[in-house]
Amino acid sequence: MKIRPATEKDFDEIWKIFRDVIATEDTYVNRAETTWDEAYTKWMDKEARILVAELNDKIVGASLLKPNRVDLGSHVANASFIVDVNTRKAGVGKALALHALTTAKSLGYRAMQFNFVVSTNTAAVKLWKSVGFSITGIIPGGFKHKTLGYVDAYVMFKKL
Repeated sequence: MKIRPATEKDFDEIWKIFRDVIATEDTYVNRAETTWDEAYTKWMDKEARILVAELNDKIVGASLLKPNRVDLGSHVANASFIVDVNTRKAGVGKALALHALTTAKSLGYRAMQFNFVVSTNTAAVKLWKSVGFSITGIIPGGFKHKTLGYVDAYVMFKKL
């Protein structure tokens, strides 16, 4: 697997992955109707580090790394991740996570925080715990799951 910086021409592939991830409305905060323009604004943010993961020259995942907050909170990183639904369980998410953690540390971040991990997204919770994150907060009923209704969301944190 190759992880590299994303380019403008990668966005159409990122969009396809993102669209498939949000379509189920069970793991990601974006609604299924999120537009191409809205996704572009998020995934091609000039202030963020956007990376893609490739398997056999095909983009199979992406990550976005940026400060969690501005100014006096900018020493804590935040990240978003998407993985092609057809390559789940192939280690793409973990590879992107480890790369993001290494990159964040090299950029001088002191910690990484995820503000909103859906509690029923057990694969993501397991992954983040496996790379050293812990649940530091719970947002009761914070996520409107498509089939389960309102479920909790976690704040997860790791010191770098």
